[in-house]
Amino acid sequence: MKADRLAEARFFRAITVIAAIAFSATASAQQYFNTVKAKLENGQQVVGGTVSTNNIDIYCAMANAGFDFLWIEMQHSPLTYSEVAAMIRVCPGPAIPFIRVPDATEGDIQKAVDIGALGVIIPMVDTVEKVENAITYAMYPPLGKRSQGGGQYGTLWGRGYRQQANDNIMIVAMIENPAGVEIVDRIASLDHVDVVFAASSDMSSFTGLRQGDPEYEALITRIRDATLAAGKYVAGPSAWKDTREGYTFFQGPPETSLIRTGARQSLGGGGGPPGLPRGVAPTEGSEDL
Repeated sequence: MKADRLAEARFFRAITVIAAIAFSATASAQQYFNTVKAKLENGQQVVGGTVSTNNIDIYCAMANAGFDFLWIEMQHSPLTYSEVAAMIRVCPGPAIPFIRVPDATEGDIQKAVDIGALGVIIPMVDTVEKVENAITYAMYPPLGKRSQGGGQYGTLWGRGYRQQANDNIMIVAMIENPAGVEIVDRIASLDHVDVVFAASSDMSSFTGLRQGDPEYEALITRIRDATLAAGKYVAGPSAWKDTREGYTFFQGPPETSLIRTGARQSLGGGGGPPGLPRGVAPTEGSEDL
């Protein structure tokens, strides 16, 4: 019975979220239901929490925690598209679903957008062709070759999805090695590439250089400068938020890190639940779903 009530509550919350997004899109001149794209175009920064578990309760907690989007990790996790589809269906927002796909294949890209992702994050971009493939399969004709298949995208984003999808789906290209840096200007200049991500730890892994090393910083600066010169958004880890100029799109911590931080704060007496004075315990069952 409790599970049924929880499912019902999530259903009505999802409907409320969708209605709010639809209203926001109607009020916007760009007609965006992708609030991440709208915020970036308005000059705002966006931060996404990273999710790599199939636990729907954790996913919904992350979706309602205040992040602008969720970085759903399918490259380095055992998550399946069936699991991710269920997660997005239960809690489609307020955080917008972005998926880091395993690779820029037709199957991966098509499945990601069909289950409702409004952002496709392409890992290990070191050829122009890789990003071109992602664009081709993420976009409907005449811009691409995305087929008119089944999926839950219409349920999540409305009947007008087919007509507005190409304007709302975002492509994020990750530059993780020196080969990608060499062609970053070509990648950033591609139509429909929205964001170029400077992968901090991967760049260290591929080069053996640490942040702060002049050679490392030269590579990262080249990514930033080429991206901004092309009029696109430059991205990086949330640790770079407000510490490096030009960055507006950030990957936030994973759910495991946030749970660990929250537990340490709780065990250390770092304050109670929001809205309650220190020393007052919440009523059981009153926590956010």
